[in-house]
Amino acid sequence: MSEPPNLFWSVPAGDVLRQLDTTSQGLASADATQRLDRVGPNVLQAKRRAGEFTLLLGQFKSPLILILLFAAGLSFFLHDSADALIILAIVLASGVLGFWQERGAAHAVDALLTVVQTKATVLRDGAQREIPVAEVVPGDIVVLSAGKSVPGDSLVLESKDLFLDEATLTGETYPVAKSAETTAPDAPLGQRTNALFMGTHVVSGSAVAAVVRTGTATEFGKVAERLRLRSPETEFERGVRRFGYLLMEVTLVLVIVIFAINVYFHRPVLEAFIFSLAVAVGLTPQLLPAIISINLAHGAKRMALGKVIVRRLSSIENFGSMNVLCCDKTGTLTEGVVRVHSALNVEGQESEEVLRYAYLNAVFETGLVNPIDEAIRSHRRFDLTTCRKLDEVPYDFIRKRLSVLVADQDRHVMVTKGALAEVLAVCSTARTADGADVQIGAVRDQIDTRYCDLSGQGFRTLGIAWRDVGPASQVTRDQEADMVFAGLLVLFDPPKAGIVGTISDLKRLGVGVKMITGDNRLVAAHTSAQVGLSNSELLSGADLRHMSDDALMRRVNDVDVFAEIEPNQKERIILALMKAGNVVGYMGDGINDASALHAADVGISVESAVDVAKEAADIVLLERDLGVLVQGVQEGRQTFANTLKYVFMATSANFGNMFSMAGVSLFLPFLPLLPKQILLTNLMTDFPEMTIASDTVDAEMVEQPRRWDTRFIRNFMLTFGLVSSLFDYATFGVLHLLGSTPEQFRTGWFLESVVSASLIVLVVRTRRPFFMSRPSRPLAVATLLIVGATIALPYTPIGAVFGFTPVGVWYLGAIGAVVGCYIVTAELTKRVFYSL
Repeated sequence: MSEPPNLFWSVPAGDVLRQLDTTSQGLASADATQRLDRVGPNVLQAKRRAGEFTLLLGQFKSPLILILLFAAGLSFFLHDSADALIILAIVLASGVLGFWQERGAAHAVDALLTVVQTKATVLRDGAQREIPVAEVVPGDIVVLSAGKSVPGDSLVLESKDLFLDEATLTGETYPVAKSAETTAPDAPLGQRTNALFMGTHVVSGSAVAAVVRTGTATEFGKVAERLRLRSPETEFERGVRRFGYLLMEVTLVLVIVIFAINVYFHRPVLEAFIFSLAVAVGLTPQLLPAIISINLAHGAKRMALGKVIVRRLSSIENFGSMNVLCCDKTGTLTEGVVRVHSALNVEGQESEEVLRYAYLNAVFETGLVNPIDEAIRSHRRFDLTTCRKLDEVPYDFIRKRLSVLVADQDRHVMVTKGALAEVLAVCSTARTADGADVQIGAVRDQIDTRYCDLSGQGFRTLGIAWRDVGPASQVTRDQEADMVFAGLLVLFDPPKAGIVGTISDLKRLGVGVKMITGDNRLVAAHTSAQVGLSNSELLSGADLRHMSDDALMRRVNDVDVFAEIEPNQKERIILALMKAGNVVGYMGDGINDASALHAADVGISVESAVDVAKEAADIVLLERDLGVLVQGVQEGRQTFANTLKYVFMATSANFGNMFSMAGVSLFLPFLPLLPKQILLTNLMTDFPEMTIASDTVDAEMVEQPRRWDTRFIRNFMLTFGLVSSLFDYATFGVLHLLGSTPEQFRTGWFLESVVSASLIVLVVRTRRPFFMSRPSRPLAVATLLIVGATIALPYTPIGAVFGFTPVGVWYLGAIGAVVGCYIVTAELTKRVFYSL
C-alpha cells in the first residue's frame, strides 16, 4: 500500500483505490490484519494503559514517597542499613498492594467496555462484517447508514440522499449533503462534499466509502492532538482534588514544624528528617487513588450484573448524585413498539388510499431506521409489483417530513409523510372521500379538530400528502409544494408495563423524572398522566423560543413535561436544570440526542442506540428500561458511600494519630515511634480499608442523592481527629504512669494506634450505632486479623526487628481500656455530629 494522496477528495476514486491497494469489494482479512499491525489501532489517542511495570512504578510517584526513599538510601550509606532496608521493604509492600488492586480494577473495567464497543460495517473478504472501530484500517470499504459514525477520513464511492452532521469539525449546525463527485484541491473543509471525516456522523441516507486515513492522521485526530482536550471534571473529582490540596497544606506545615523543632532539640538531623517524612506519609491517604479505582471498578462490575455498563468510571458518583432524569417518551416511558391504529381521510373515515400512500413512503424510504415505518410495513402489505422507487428527499429535523418519488403504473407520484403541521404547510388542496379536491383552507379547521381529539386520547398523528410530478424522475425539497392532502395516519404506543411503579421507585430515591418529547403537547399530557408524572405543568418548544435562559432556569424545576421540543432545545433544558442546582441525567438513543448527552452530568444511552449516541454516553443500558436504572442509581450511591468511608477513615484515626505523634515528639527525649514503625502502622491500617469496596451500605445512605461536600469532610476531620488525638494523649499519659522505657512506650503507642485505627473503621463506616450496622465479611475479617496480628507482633522475632518489645498484661489491659473508651466516645461524638 502506497501513501494515499493528501488531497484525496480531488483525485478520482479509481486512483485513490489503486494507491490504497484495495478494491470496491474491500480487503482480505489477512491483509487487514497486516495493515493494522503496521499503522496501529484506529484511535485518536492510544490508551495509556501502560505496562504493568509502569503501573507499579506509578505507585511510588508521590513526592513524599520519593523523598522518603532518598532519605532511606542515604541512611543506608550512613551505616544504618537495617532500618533503611525495613523502611524500603514497607514502602515496597505498600506500593505492591496498591498496584495489585489497581491492576485488577483496570482489567475488570476493560472487560466491561468490550460489551459496548462501537462497531463499523466493512467489506472484508467480499462480505459485510461488523468490526470494532479501532480495527478499521486505510483501504477498508465501509458501509454507512443513518446514525452511523464515520470511522476514518474517507472518500465517497457511492451515496444515496446522504447528509452528515459535521458540527464537531466545522461548527456547521445543519446537515451537509455528500456525494461521490470530485471536488477541487483547494476546497475548504466544509466544501469537500465527497469526503467524510472521522468524528462526524450520518444524519440520513446511505453510502459506501473507502477509508483513507485513520487515528491521529485524520482531520479530527489532528485537532485532538493540538488541543489535547480532557474530559471535564466531575463534581466528585473536583472534590477529591480539593481534599488533596487541603491535606497537602496540612502535611507540608506539619513536616516543616516537626523537623524544625526536632533539630532545635539537637536530635540527629537525618533521623529527624526521616521521622518527619514518615509522619507525613502516615498522614497522607496515599491509597486514595487506588481506593477510588477499586471502588469504581467494583461498582461498575456490580452495575454490569444489573445490565448497566459504565463507559466512564468517573460518572458513577454523578450517577449516584443524580436527582433529575430527563428522558424521551417513546421506548422509555412507552413500549416503543409503535402500532398503526387507523388511516383516516379528511372526513375522518377509514381510507385504503391513505394507508397505501403511507405504505409506499415507508417501504421505499432508505434513511433513518425508525419504529413508525416498521409499524406501517408490518400493519398491512400492499402489492407493489407495478411500483418502483425513483428518488427520495430524506427526513430531517428542520422540515420534519420525508418524501419518496414512486413510479406507480403510468404516473410519477411524490408521497410525503411527516408531522401534521409541516405536511399541511406544503399542501394547497385536500382530497375528499368522493375524490374531489377542495382548498385546504376549507377543511383545515376540521383537520385540526380531529387532530386535537386524537392527540387528547394519546394517539400520535402524522399527515400524508401526495403530488403528481409528471415525467420527472428526480425531486428536491423545493418540490414539496402545492401538494394534495390525503389524510391522517393514526399511531399508538402504550405505556410500558410497570412504568408507574418504576417512576415511583425513582421518586422514592429522590430522582425526579422529566419527559422531553417531540410529540405534541396533547399526546405528551395524556402519556404523562398515564405513567404517573404528577406535575401537570407543561412547556412546549414554542414556549421555550419566547423564554429567556434566566426565565427558563426559574421555571424548569416545576415542569415535568416538555413537548414539541426541537433537538437543539434539549440541551438548553438540560443546562437550565443544571444551573438551577440539579445533577442531571439524560437518557437518549437518537442522532439528535448527542448534544444533550454531552451536556448532562450523566449521559445515558442503550445498547441498541445509534453510534453517535452511544459514543456520547457515560453509561449504556443493555435493556431500554427505567427499571434497570433504579438498580444502577442504588449501585452508584453505594460506590459513592464506600469511597467516602475511606476518606472518613483516613481523616479520623490517621490524622489524629499522626498529629498527636508530632505533638508528643516535642515533649519526649526520644521519638515516640521510629520511622519504620510509623510506616508499618500506616501499612497495617491500610489493609482493612482495602476491603471497603465490598462493604455493605446502610439503606438510608442510598435513599437520597448525596454530593461531595468538602466543608463537611473538613469538619469531620477536625471533629474526629480531635477525638483521636485526645485518646492518643491519654495513651501517652498511661504509658508515662506505667514508667515505660522508650521501647515499651513505642510498643504501647503502636498497639493503641493500629488497634484503634482498625476498630474505628467499624464506627465511622455508618451513621447508625456501629453494632446495628453489619460490615461486610471481608472488612470484618480483615479488621480482626489486623487487630490480632498487631497484638501478637511484639512477641515475635519480627517485632524485635521493628524495635518492639513484649509488654505485660497490665500494659495490654491499660491500652485496651483506652481503646474501648475511644470507641465509645467516637460513637457518642458521631451521634452528636450527625444530629447537628
